[in-house]
Amino acid sequence: MRAVRQDEFGGPEVLKEGTVPMPVPDVGEIRVAVRAAGVNPTDCQHRAGGLFLNDLPLTLGWDVSGVVESVGLGVTIFQPGDEVFGMLPYPYGVGAHAEYAVGPARSFARKPAGLDHVQAAALPLAALTAYQAIVDTAGLRAGQRALIHAASGGVGHLAVQIAKARGAHVIGTVLGKDRQEFVRGLGADEVIDNATTDFAETVGEVDFVLDTLSGDIRSRSLSILRPDGTMVTTVPNGAADAAEREAGQGGRVRMIGVQADHAGMKAIADLAASGALRPRIHATFPLAKAAEAHAMLENERTTGKIVLVAEGREDRNTD
Repeated sequence: MRAVRQDEFGGPEVLKEGTVPMPVPDVGEIRVAVRAAGVNPTDCQHRAGGLFLNDLPLTLGWDVSGVVESVGLGVTIFQPGDEVFGMLPYPYGVGAHAEYAVGPARSFARKPAGLDHVQAAALPLAALTAYQAIVDTAGLRAGQRALIHAASGGVGHLAVQIAKARGAHVIGTVLGKDRQEFVRGLGADEVIDNATTDFAETVGEVDFVLDTLSGDIRSRSLSILRPDGTMVTTVPNGAADAAEREAGQGGRVRMIGVQADHAGMKAIADLAASGALRPRIHATFPLAKAAEAHAMLENERTTGKIVLVAEGREDRNTD
């Protein structure tokens, strides 16, 4: 089968299309004929080297949407022909940027009929990150105030919608006026332009913060977080952790590492099926042009998600 491979760490140019053996599903696994696969910042970080995956050659990609082609021993929840989407176990279950991907059956959920494969492939890793932060970690409730940083980004724009579905008052921060209307259209109650306004001086107290930026954003967010509130960050920062512990604030900050989760994927599928969750597609690229997708994600201000499409398999809704 065809797959996007890299034999060395480096820039987008190290990504090359090649041929690798067809994967065989083991006990509890399914093989999915990939229709589309999402691209996330963590793909770029792993491509460059220095994160979790150190063995080469490597096929990247965790987000996948496609059709079940075969099932391993013991799989009862799917059968060949089912349309599914999910996140391969992060980080070591990597390999979605290929014609076929294998992963645990319970890393997937049935694709909602109202989503095409490109939309579905944009959801898993980013939506699971947001869902696990907002619901599983913080337990955000109706009426609470949620501050979502980078609200027009891959995780952020989904987090806004999930928080709204929980009944929260949602405040999003963005960089630039062009993104404010987009985030308002997602349902945000307030949108702050970080280029012109200091959110820490204007927002007031909040119950929840989703931080995908760290730096001084994290410390300023803590200054407006209620004493019993929760900040969830996706960015490891040892110095900030130490400073927060020293100040007695460490218990309010939680570092999240996204995990494959059948129940979470089903919840995301239900939100998407109800119309409460829709991904924004910034751009699509053929699988063979994965290097261009990486370059765009690293060098441009993207809104929403970038998705790779298996040539000859594209399936897009027209509504």
